Amino acid sequence: MNKSELKPAVVFEQFAKINQIPRPSKREEKMIEYLKSWGESHGLDTQVDETGNVIIRKPATKGMENRKTVILQSHMDMVCDKLVDYEIDFDNDPIKTFIDGEWLTAEGTTLGADDGIGCAMELALLESNDIEHGPIECVFTRDEETGLTGAEGMKAGFMTGDFLINLDSEDEGEIFVSCAGGRNTTAKFSFRREEAPAGSFFLRAQLKGLVGGHSGDDINKQRANAIKLLGRFLYQTINRYEGVRLAQFNSGKMHNAIPRDGQFVIAVPNAIKENVKADWNVFAAEVEDEFHVTDTQMIWTMESADAESVIDAEVARNFIYAIQAVDNGIYAICQDPELNGMVETSSNIASIVTTETEINIVSSQRSNVMSNLDNMCATIGACFRLAGAQVKHSDGYPAWKMRSHSELQKIVKDSYVRLFGKEPVMRGIHAGLECGLFSERYPSLDMVSFGPTLRFVHTPEERLHIPTVQMVWDHLIDVLKNIPQK
Repeated sequence: MNKSELKPAVVFEQFAKINQIPRPSKREEKMIEYLKSWGESHGLDTQVDETGNVIIRKPATKGMENRKTVILQSHMDMVCDKLVDYEIDFDNDPIKTFIDGEWLTAEGTTLGADDGIGCAMELALLESNDIEHGPIECVFTRDEETGLTGAEGMKAGFMTGDFLINLDSEDEGEIFVSCAGGRNTTAKFSFRREEAPAGSFFLRAQLKGLVGGHSGDDINKQRANAIKLLGRFLYQTINRYEGVRLAQFNSGKMHNAIPRDGQFVIAVPNAIKENVKADWNVFAAEVEDEFHVTDTQMIWTMESADAESVIDAEVARNFIYAIQAVDNGIYAICQDPELNGMVETSSNIASIVTTETEINIVSSQRSNVMSNLDNMCATIGACFRLAGAQVKHSDGYPAWKMRSHSELQKIVKDSYVRLFGKEPVMRGIHAGLECGLFSERYPSLDMVSFGPTLRFVHTPEERLHIPTVQMVWDHLIDVLKNIPQK
């Protein structure tokens, strides 16, 4: 298969154009301008709100004018991650894609199908002249990936539809009807640097090649977290040997991704450097055995490094103890049988950055139960506070609760059965969808979320299952044909 054979062509053509446009989270100006110009050039009612969200309205096709209005919604930004040695300027360079069997993926970077493929479906529908539909509003929100700030900044009245279909889900055949709420907890350790003890030997340890993934949707897959593994080795080392000093610890990039790589620099007494190297090799073998199912491509290196100043010993010890102790992964499973064993509450240590005077830590907590989200944040915060860090919690975003007797859920489910001869899975998702925020501002809005199959989102391994794009497109078109009258 080559790119000219991708189906539906109208969707993949739009996706190819979108991937020429830089759109990192919080820096979506080029995409906003593209969408505004696109809508206006097609003679469609196009508006940009003060936050930067774009809405493009299309009238109903002939005979469908009295149907309820459907909002189609996707986010325009993408997580920009890359392989360590891949060169790209995400603010200016396009995403380069290629076909790998039944999958579309990118060269060394995230693909941007999260949620560029949803945007592409909206544009394809807006451009069509052969699809029956009632009035539609296509909404493109900004900055979903780093805090849902586009949806947060949207004022009531910007959207006016009766139903909303969010196109930001990642498993074809699964219709999402609820999502988790979330909040970030940040911790800061402040310190003074000092000279390393005389006779110190510096070592740089690096771990890479982990699978990583989305810290919500992939947290149940029990993949390795680079921060937790590096912290675990440091904890063992400082308790085994005297005189080990920490100089740097850096790992992770995004608040909503499981960190795939990281490194630290330590100063050790010259007499034990070979012992520490041997311990590293033993530790690597043990961890590879632990994660032999989920993370099969780990790369461990330890080599000599240039001398530098080190972190105050007490602060470093407290930091290492906190990383060893802090909760990470699944905390609770949903008790509601309708949610079929979905993760209810979790936490992910996402990134650590060391400067000359600070260690800054970002973690994210998620839950479908807001009181348990508060508890999870308090648990993470307490661990870091006990270690002497300054802690802050973000405002976060609310959960989207499952709606009983949803008219839209029935329409979407019946359409799926009619098209594919089987029932879709109706479920919640342990990730943040903008539907949670919409449910606060538009409490009467009936919503679902679905989309084609994506794998390894938020990583350079991100891939889109090509056959499912056609399935979702056919499903979406059939749903629009069967929207009831007002």
